[in-house]
Amino acid sequence: MAGHVQHAPRLRRRTRARITFDEHLPVDHSLSRFYRIGAGLMGVVLVTFGILGLFDRIGFFDTQGDTVAGLSTNGALSVLSICVGVLLFAGMVVGGNFASTLNMVLGVLFIASGFVNLALLDRSFNPLAFRMQNVIFSFVVGLMLMFFGMYGRVSAGLPHDNPYWRARHPEEAEREQRARRRREGLPQG
Repeated sequence: MAGHVQHAPRLRRRTRARITFDEHLPVDHSLSRFYRIGAGLMGVVLVTFGILGLFDRIGFFDTQGDTVAGLSTNGALSVLSICVGVLLFAGMVVGGNFASTLNMVLGVLFIASGFVNLALLDRSFNPLAFRMQNVIFSFVVGLMLMFFGMYGRVSAGLPHDNPYWRARHPEEAEREQRARRRREGLPQG
């Protein structure tokens, strides 16, 4: 006899508020200014490096490269540096979460580029004419871009007035806002 089959009780899934990378921040928010400064500084460095590399009129894919500001470069690396620098300038102009996300993504790409070009250092195929100082520069720029992009967004100890903390803890943020309104004698709602 088959009898009655008992099913395990269904556990209620706890839904968490999801935070998206493009969540709106106020335009005058101090974090937006920080993201803009980071994108602008790195953009200036890269555009300057690219322009100085183009002045030497070296071959586009010359694997020997030429030295600019202590770094090896060729035409392809110079043009790529200018393009990424202009993209960072665009992030600086737009600001907000776009600049933050752009900084993070480009930071990861710079670090990945450092590893890829580290593997290509003493090979005949080295299309960007990287040398060890370029690899180190790529790692440093990648870490700086990631720092500028993640600042105030990624931390275990974000302050409770941080918009990213509020998005991750909506119930607690609402309770704190109601308590603050009560203390200040403002209408609830």
